[in-house]
Amino acid sequence: MNYLRALISLAKPNIILSVGLTGFTGMVLAAGSLPDPKLILSALVSLVFSAAGSAMINNIIEREKDELMDRLVKRVQALKLVGIKSLSFFAALLITFSLGISLFFINYLNFFLILLAILSYTIYYTLFLKKSSPFGTVLGGIPGALPVLIGYSAINPEISFHYIDVLILFLFMMIWQPPHFWSLSQHFADDYKKAEFPIMPIIYGQKYTNYLIAIYSLALLPISLYFWIVGIASSFYAFIAILMGVCFLWLVFVSFKNRNHYKNVFLFSILYMLIINLSLSLDIIFNA
Repeated sequence: MNYLRALISLAKPNIILSVGLTGFTGMVLAAGSLPDPKLILSALVSLVFSAAGSAMINNIIEREKDELMDRLVKRVQALKLVGIKSLSFFAALLITFSLGISLFFINYLNFFLILLAILSYTIYYTLFLKKSSPFGTVLGGIPGALPVLIGYSAINPEISFHYIDVLILFLFMMIWQPPHFWSLSQHFADDYKKAEFPIMPIIYGQKYTNYLIAIYSLALLPISLYFWIVGIASSFYAFIAILMGVCFLWLVFVSFKNRNHYKNVFLFSILYMLIINLSLSLDIIFNA
């Protein structure tokens, strides 16, 4: 593993992809069409850099627990190669640059929301919630859902009644987070136990966790259809939302009978979330 590849892996590119796409969806939702390309670029650079910097800080904070988890061997190796001091420097640089772009080239609300996302992920979630409660991932979904508000605020800095639309998307992301993480924790329960994380399957058991996964997963489909119901998106989007929602639910209930499928639920949940955001964005753009 070379230095650059290690550095990129510590920025968690998969998370950056979801942050960028959900932020873009927020922008399209605010504009009702494709926003100005220059503003898109500024907003996405600011958002992506803040996410990358926050991910680096997360790796530094959790380095000791990561060493106890078999699935994170490559992450541990990457951190040793880059070094804590170097990674801290890059994290500070990316976050400072991100906040600077937001403050001077976008608007104050956008700056505040990005700062809130950084602090809620690195301090609120990583330092406290994740280590203290099996329900930490419920409120821990806030930093993961904030990018849609951040993207929306880049286009519309005025808080008004129209924010209800992006708040529904924010709610979708909040509800999506728990079954996404709980499926992963079901699959890697032994790893999390070794690292002494109080995850749901360890504290309350597999059966209770399955009940919660089912409840949250069932809520996602009707929430995703809001945009079609109120006329923001077309029937094409509704078809995609129903198809993806039903497929996700089918995988969820299959996993309850076969534990080996929990990882499939986790992986498909990512695709589900990305497709919902992408199809909503494209639907709005092409029907503007």
